[in-house]
Amino acid sequence: MIKPFIVFDNNNLSKKIKNFIERKIETFSILKSNLIIVVGGDGFMLKILKKFQKYNKPFYGINSGSYGFLMNKFSNKNTIKNLSKAKIISISPLEMLVKNKLGKIKKSIAINEVSILRQSRQTASLSIINGSKVIIKKLISDGVIISTPAGSTAYNMSVHGPILNLNSKKISISPISPFRPRRWRGKIISEKSKIKIINLNIKKRPISAVADNFEVRNAKSIFIKTNNKIKFKLLYDTNSSLQKKIKIEQLRKEVN
Repeated sequence: MIKPFIVFDNNNLSKKIKNFIERKIETFSILKSNLIIVVGGDGFMLKILKKFQKYNKPFYGINSGSYGFLMNKFSNKNTIKNLSKAKIISISPLEMLVKNKLGKIKKSIAINEVSILRQSRQTASLSIINGSKVIIKKLISDGVIISTPAGSTAYNMSVHGPILNLNSKKISISPISPFRPRRWRGKIISEKSKIKIINLNIKKRPISAVADNFEVRNAKSIFIKTNNKIKFKLLYDTNSSLQKKIKIEQLRKEVN
């Protein structure tokens, strides 16, 4: 038996969808539920996944935003019926640990990506290391994106990063507007990798580190790895799985 708890974004469409569901089926408190329905867009979904992670329950997203890559489409006819037939996938986030210029340490997780971004008019000057191996000694750019397979079609794709299969066990490193080396296209590495990014010029070229929507400014060094101890369970309609959406993006042709 489905016992959903509903959380919704603060817009008119989200409220209408929430009210529709509540008229059709009984809803429950978070503790008594066995499913969390999230009504909103991708950004709202990322926020709710982190907020309700501790309950270890599956999430079913219904899109009321723009693109809704992590979400399912709403249908007056099929949404309630689809809830009982949805397929589950499990994804693990990246874990980000940041030390700022004052030596303070902050941690967060990223379901889509960790973005290292220049914080001023000056480009960032970065060194990127994987374990004991230097990936790139000095990258001058607007920043760099470290992406999970689930997030590879988001910000990563907009900077022409690779689209990763959901079961690839890989993460991607994609530069943002690289200036030197100008033609560096990034790298695909194992999900077991332990990445360290160092700001080579803290005073003149400040950077921020962003895990999805959690930002740490004036970063000195950033450590990133996959946290396989955390498993987010996402539910998708049988005709719109996350893997299928990724495949569609891989095959999609650029529009001039």
